[in-house]
Amino acid sequence: MTAPGDAQARAAWLREQLNRYSYRYYVLDDPEVPDAEYDRLFRELQALEAAHPELQTPDSPTQRVGGKPLEAFVPVRHRVPMLSIRTETDTRPSGAAAFDAQIRRELGLSDAAEPVEYHCELKFDGLAIGLRYEQGVLMQAVTRGDGETGEDVTQNIRTIQSLPLRLHGAAPAVLEVRGEAYMSHADFERYNARQRAAGWPTLVNPRNGAAGSIRQLDPNLAAKRPLSFFAYGLGEVQGWDLPATQDALLTALAALGLPVCRERTVARGAAGLIAFHQAIADKRDALPFDIDGVVYKVNRFDWQRQLGFRTREPRWAVAHKFPAQEELTTVEAIEVQVGRTGAITPVARLKPVFVGGVTVTNATLHNADEVARKDVRVGDTVIVRRAGDVIPEVVGVVLERRPADAQPFQMPSSCPVCGSQVIRPEGEAVARCIGGLYCRAQRKEAIRHFASRRAMDIEGLGDKLVDQLIERGLIHDPADLYALDAAALADLERMGVKSATNLVEALTHSKTTTLARFLYSLGIREVGEATARTLERHFGTLEALEAADEARLLQVPDIGPVVAASIHAFFREPHNQEVLTRLRAAGIQWPVLPVQTAADQSLAGKTFVLTGTLASLTRDQASERLRSLGAKVSGSVLKKTDYVVAGHDAGSKLDKARELGVTVLDEAGLLALLER
Repeated sequence: MTAPGDAQARAAWLREQLNRYSYRYYVLDDPEVPDAEYDRLFRELQALEAAHPELQTPDSPTQRVGGKPLEAFVPVRHRVPMLSIRTETDTRPSGAAAFDAQIRRELGLSDAAEPVEYHCELKFDGLAIGLRYEQGVLMQAVTRGDGETGEDVTQNIRTIQSLPLRLHGAAPAVLEVRGEAYMSHADFERYNARQRAAGWPTLVNPRNGAAGSIRQLDPNLAAKRPLSFFAYGLGEVQGWDLPATQDALLTALAALGLPVCRERTVARGAAGLIAFHQAIADKRDALPFDIDGVVYKVNRFDWQRQLGFRTREPRWAVAHKFPAQEELTTVEAIEVQVGRTGAITPVARLKPVFVGGVTVTNATLHNADEVARKDVRVGDTVIVRRAGDVIPEVVGVVLERRPADAQPFQMPSSCPVCGSQVIRPEGEAVARCIGGLYCRAQRKEAIRHFASRRAMDIEGLGDKLVDQLIERGLIHDPADLYALDAAALADLERMGVKSATNLVEALTHSKTTTLARFLYSLGIREVGEATARTLERHFGTLEALEAADEARLLQVPDIGPVVAASIHAFFREPHNQEVLTRLRAAGIQWPVLPVQTAADQSLAGKTFVLTGTLASLTRDQASERLRSLGAKVSGSVLKKTDYVVAGHDAGSKLDKARELGVTVLDEAGLLALLER
């Protein structure tokens, strides 16, 4: 039943009024009406929407609170990668000069040229978020995640009162705003005061308060934690003429009703950057929120595009951190932790000390060289610093306070978790447990890697299922996977008979593989997919590889002393051999290929790029066939590319190949090349 016209008009008016009042109160700090009036109109809108649910819209103020708890956050792939900014490690103000010199050099500016103009901003200590507005309405909020994929936290982001649910004025078709969710000092103190009064747990610091609030599965709980937001950049944009500079962009975002930090400026050259860094450092403690540095961005967008990116970081921006906070405490013990990749890390157990808003009881000592360099011993008084945002580290020792009986640290020769040998490859700083297939500390990582798509490709064996199998004691190493039956699997959470049966079938299917995939699945240090294929071509059988000493391994193309030592140590570890024997007994097999000779390298030196879908073989299969003949398979089309293989639905890589004049092959052409 459609709501009457007067109800629709009234609801629209209430939404507009309430959103305007929120903007005046939370963004401009200039309330227009008393709280009681806001509450009265809010209750009226709630009643209208309850009577006519069809009146409820995504931009309604009532959507800022409430909602059912989620079972889990849904992963969302960023349409435009949400990249991080490089950090300048020199925390002195003069560190800005290095960035300015790099920018001038990469732009090709002479010493006589005008200073580069930069936009200077604060580096907020919160949680990076992307907000997607469609036709001006907030539709989705996503965390940074790994930069490629984040989590949908829309319900919780709607609880931030300073964020407009509908942009002001004429809005683009799509506008993805990047920014930081944070908790101010005042809101942090007020929240903790309420918690203490009620006898409930308090938050440790504002940053954890912000991150924890946004990752609450229950939006009602998130709404009780007061958060704020600052916009500082863009992701995907459709239907909007981008301003010419970063400064103009933030001004435009503010005009759309988005909160933008006022502590920003346009500076010229290194001197301007240094002045901004010093000015913010001087007022850091007086700011109403936490920061851990400043950010410099080349102001002109055309120069940003010219400078581009290096790997996953923009060349045109840098985060310049302030010196970390430090405190004194004593070392009560030095122990070692075994990481998921076997890295053995010394850890100082400390007398608890409050550093940078966190009570620190442990601090990393990184590796044996670092312990020796700093000469850290049990009983020492040490300087502890929060390195970056999270990981505390021991900076140095106060030698005049050292006790007479303090003993130097010794790295153990065997793993404290599984007893396997601990080795430290020549030239490496990190010591490692080599019981990768057996060690309990490495168990989850080893099994996840073993089952991954490019390894044994066990479909349906995801991270959460691996966690369950390990926690219930059903598997201890990769070989145990092949002893699982459908009945045991069906008892696990979210499995059921069909899923269990499918997984058993996938395990059976995975038993037929290639030696290269099997070698890669073992997680041998330094052995990636390419090295695994090289070993397969060179040795032909697992037995031949297992029998090879380091001298024999060094005869393999592209394998140096570090890789040879790692392979040799892996196959000499009895625990690994035990698991390998059980894997072979489980029925894992592969075709025995003839040992590759120089005559088989008919495509050596040629670079191929694959795009689109092939009918007779997968991209992985095509890549393996090409590499077996000595070719290189790349993901980018360049002038030096020899061939682009275009399957069905070939995309922009095909256009790029034609533009550069690169030879294009269809599937028939590829097969002819492989078979000649």
